[in-house]
Amino acid sequence: MRKLFVGGIAAVLISLSSSTLATTFKIATLSPEGSYWMNSMREAGKEIAKRTEKRVRFRFYPGGVMGNDKAVLKKIRIGQLHGAAFSGGALAGLVPNTQVYNLPRTFKSYEEVDFVRQNMDQSVQKDFEDAGFVNFGLAEGGFAYLMSKKPITAATALKGEKVWVPADDPSSDVAVEAFNITPTPLQLGDVLASLQTDLINTVFASPIAAIALQWHTQVDYVTDYPLVYFYALLAIDQKAFNRLSAEDQATVRDVMHAAFKKIDKQNRKDNQEAFKALENQGIKVLQPTAEEAADWEAKSAATRDAFMKTGQVKPETYQQMLKLLEEFRAKQANNGG
Repeated sequence: MRKLFVGGIAAVLISLSSSTLATTFKIATLSPEGSYWMNSMREAGKEIAKRTEKRVRFRFYPGGVMGNDKAVLKKIRIGQLHGAAFSGGALAGLVPNTQVYNLPRTFKSYEEVDFVRQNMDQSVQKDFEDAGFVNFGLAEGGFAYLMSKKPITAATALKGEKVWVPADDPSSDVAVEAFNITPTPLQLGDVLASLQTDLINTVFASPIAAIALQWHTQVDYVTDYPLVYFYALLAIDQKAFNRLSAEDQATVRDVMHAAFKKIDKQNRKDNQEAFKALENQGIKVLQPTAEEAADWEAKSAATRDAFMKTGQVKPETYQQMLKLLEEFRAKQANNGG
C-alpha cells in the first residue's frame, strides 16, 4: 500500500513538473489565415511541439485580431502576448537601424538586395537580439508599389490624393513630409473597406499583400516603379524565450530558422507571380517618364536624409549599406551587367 501511495505521489509530481515546464508562445501576426506565411508558421509550430514532446507550443493569432503593431507591443510588455510577426519598421522606436533596408529607392533590383543582405542580415538580427527580441532570420516582404484608382506616375500627383498610411507609424510621418502627401492614417484591417467607400484611393503595397488583403479588387492602376523594400521577422520576447531549457531553445531556433529561409525564398517567387496576376486581372501597369523618375529619386533621397536626422537609421549603418551597393554596382558594370 505504501509503495502504491508513493508511486502515485511520484506520478502526480512528474505530471505537475511536465505541466509547469510546458510553454505556449502566443504570437500575433497581420498575415491572413491561409497565407503561405501562416501555413509555414503553423507547420513549424507543429514540428517544434513534436520535437520537444509538447514542452513548447505556438498559438497564433492571424489577421491582425490582436490590433496594430503598437497594440501588440503593449500586449507583449504586459505578458498577454509573447511575440509577433513584425515588419522591420514596426520596431523602429525600440530597435536601431531596423529600417535601413526600408529606405525608399535604396535598392534598384533584387540582385542588389541579395548582395546587401548577405553582408548585413546578421548585424540587423543582432540589433533585434540586443534590444530583447529573439528572432530567427529575416523574411522578404518584397518591393512595395503605388496602386491607385487613378493613373499616377509622378510623385507630384500624390498631392491632393487620398493616400493611405499605416496608423501610429512614425516612419510614415517622415515620408509624408518629404513627398508632400496629405495622409489618411488607417489600421490595416480598415484599408479594404476604405477603398470600397472611397475614403482612400491610393495605397503602397507588395503584389502578394495587395492580393492577400483583396486590395487589388479596388484599384485600377499599379505604377511599375518599386519604391520601398520590406522584410518581416518573428520576434519573441527574450525573457519569455529564456524560460525554455537550452535544448528547447536550440530546437525552436533550428525549426524556425529553417521555416524563415523557406518563407524568404518563396515570397520572392510569389511576389513576381502576383505582379503578373495583377496585370492579368486587368490592372493597368504604368511607367514613369525619365523626368518623373528623377523626381521620385529626389524625394526618396530627401526621405532617406530625414531618417538619418530623426535617428531612426544610424548614418554609419546607412554608409555601410551604400558602400556595399557601390561595390556590387561596380562589379556589375565591369561584368557588363
